[in-house]
Amino acid sequence: MASSDEDDSLVQYGINDKPPLSESLFLGFQHYLTMVGANIAVPLILAGAMGMPEEIIPRFVGTFFVVSGAATLAQTTFGNRYPIVQGAPFSMLAPALAVVGVVTANPPAGIAAWRAALLQLQGAIIIAAIAEVLIGYLGLIGKLRNYLSPVIIAPVIALIGLSLFNSPDVITADQNWWLLGLTLVAIVAFSQYLGEQSKAFKLFPVLLGIVVAWVVAASLSVAGVFTPGTPGYVDLASVAAADPVYPIYPLQWGTPGVTPAFVIGMLAGVAASIVESIGDYHAVARLSGMGAPSSKRMTHGIGMEGVMNVFSGLMGTGGSTSYSENIGAIGLTGVASRYVVQVGAVLMLVVGFVGYFGQLVATIPSPIIGGLYIAMFGQIIAVGLSNLKYVDLDSSRNVFIIGISLFAGLAVPAYMRSVGSVDAFQQGLTNTVLLGPYLGTDVVASTVYVIGSTSMAVGGLIGLFLDNTIAGTAEERGLAAWEESAETDADFATAYDRFVSDEEPVRADWLTVALIAAIDRLPPYQRGGIRPLGFGWMYQVPTRTQCGPKPDCGTLVS
Repeated sequence: MASSDEDDSLVQYGINDKPPLSESLFLGFQHYLTMVGANIAVPLILAGAMGMPEEIIPRFVGTFFVVSGAATLAQTTFGNRYPIVQGAPFSMLAPALAVVGVVTANPPAGIAAWRAALLQLQGAIIIAAIAEVLIGYLGLIGKLRNYLSPVIIAPVIALIGLSLFNSPDVITADQNWWLLGLTLVAIVAFSQYLGEQSKAFKLFPVLLGIVVAWVVAASLSVAGVFTPGTPGYVDLASVAAADPVYPIYPLQWGTPGVTPAFVIGMLAGVAASIVESIGDYHAVARLSGMGAPSSKRMTHGIGMEGVMNVFSGLMGTGGSTSYSENIGAIGLTGVASRYVVQVGAVLMLVVGFVGYFGQLVATIPSPIIGGLYIAMFGQIIAVGLSNLKYVDLDSSRNVFIIGISLFAGLAVPAYMRSVGSVDAFQQGLTNTVLLGPYLGTDVVASTVYVIGSTSMAVGGLIGLFLDNTIAGTAEERGLAAWEESAETDADFATAYDRFVSDEEPVRADWLTVALIAAIDRLPPYQRGGIRPLGFGWMYQVPTRTQCGPKPDCGTLVS
């Protein structure tokens, strides 16, 4: 696995580094804060659509944080092992809302409409997630890597950030721009101007920026300047009124139901989530000073996301996927430590169960989240575009593919939003001349609507098609330069390799380089039998009896 000095210079703590626990607690909390807005928004949107009772909502939100913590620990320990947080996916929100809308419109007798809708949503997520597990662990995503180039990945990563420029936390009509601006200025000041003055400023710019803005907002709320219902208001009374502990456990809402039509719609959401996660993997690798992810790492990453989506369905939430928010935090802070993210995951688990703490975090007002988004997602956009350094930008072919991927990735989802809903979209397809009866089916309409509503999926699929069908050399597409820094499958040790296998993983140290040089001087038939002995510092090639009459066989390389 290769990484450049340029990338390494941006990292304060590398992926395998373990800062002191006291420091890691604050760094982990900082990662947790970056995803609070999205991880609260998704359950609140679902709860509103289901008509969930007010007294149930805090427990529902807490469940999302418990699932996020467990999924993050699983992914960083047994999955792709990137320092990336898992959380509630927006890419699966559209089919989830479709399920909720259908069930609440005609609820079954003997059960509350919100509970019936949630149980159907759980069943759809569980079955769709099983498909994601198979797609991941059968290696289908790993095979896709052979068709990816920087020409495709750069727009996909950039669209992760660009797709959220119109988030309600940023562009709401009654936005408190003073508070949003204070948050943004504080984060920029701590991360870009004061970082050299203090280690705390360099490592905790997001945490410090949020704290500064929250203290100001809370003070103005107590003073009556910010009133209830206005952007920026901090409801401190809600913290005291919160339940001390929430009882959160699998199947807490009941036994999930399975309806094939709902599962098919959710499969489209899973597909969009997979495309987004592939972009996230490349972004976090680049910001962590690592090469592009190997097929093996991507396989285990998507497979583990599927496993934790099954867990999410059993717990009764809206799914789980890789989050872009903390990737932006890595760019701002230079803290790419897996250990730090794991500490943050434990905090998420605690917050999910403890009502007071969770409610305190939930008081962070929308304008502060908006300022945070501008700083972090702007960073992700730049990281995506930085992948173009591998690409020949004098090639009209590359410029065309990149441009149309970006434009379509923004325009198509905007069109889907203007349509309004999957039902309206399906009605429009039904009216299509000749093909209406086929395009207007639930399967086609739901799939196209969900994928078309996801910027990363639209831009990625268009780029994937064009980049692999329009003629271009490996050097022109950036593949040659990209592969020089990309990790190989041998660089990634799976959970089985680390916890079960007796063989020591290959280490990319000076001795390995020397061994490779020695191996290259061996006859071709002799190279394939080289295997590690002991602790990996001695390698045995085939014995003379294994080689037969071949000359120069049975050499010991150490």
